[in-house]
Amino acid sequence: MIRVALVDDQALMRAGFRALLDAEDDIEVVGEAADGKQGVALVRDRRPDVALVDVQMPVMSGIEATRRIAADPHLSAVRVLILTNYGLDEYVFEALRAGASGFLLKDTEPADLLQAIEVVAHGEALLSPSVTRTLIGEFVARPPDRATAPGLEGLTRREREVTALAARGLSNEEIAAHMVISPFTAKTHISRAMTKLGARDRAQLVVFAYESGLVTARGGAPWRRAMIGE
Repeated sequence: MIRVALVDDQALMRAGFRALLDAEDDIEVVGEAADGKQGVALVRDRRPDVALVDVQMPVMSGIEATRRIAADPHLSAVRVLILTNYGLDEYVFEALRAGASGFLLKDTEPADLLQAIEVVAHGEALLSPSVTRTLIGEFVARPPDRATAPGLEGLTRREREVTALAARGLSNEEIAAHMVISPFTAKTHISRAMTKLGARDRAQLVVFAYESGLVTARGGAPWRRAMIGE
């Protein structure tokens, strides 16, 4: 059973999400909140597997709420899936930096939202195709920010290589084939890189890869997949 918290300032939107999720046998809505501050309190109280969080809300934004959830060691198992009407690049960057594991537009098809919840609940990261294009376009426009990105010196050569390949959208199986190693070994390298860099999931690992300059977005098309970590 996947336990989900709904954090959105629009009551009609929350009602729609609840109706969709309540119809699923393997999903349970554990509570609702109308702003970011209430959302953080709800997550701390109910400890859901996934929190669906709107970006723009009164009192506290969804990004700040995400940042506080991600920073709380007692909530390390909670995954945040950002939902918004806007595909603005700054929201994408800030949400991923804050610790979000996924980012979807609210016009996403219901089946895709259900799949996103399942993917994020199992510890993977997910971005919608339109958000992926926005993200890559912004990386093209920005130079690497090595002043704020974690250092590469703690990573082994293999860990740097798998991080770069993950940032280009390769799955564990594709990374394994490229490096001529087993998928399990590829996954192990990814996990170790995330641990060393303090990344909650592959989404943050990908952001690190670009911000540090380990990978550069030439031409804006290095990612082929909307879902990371298949």
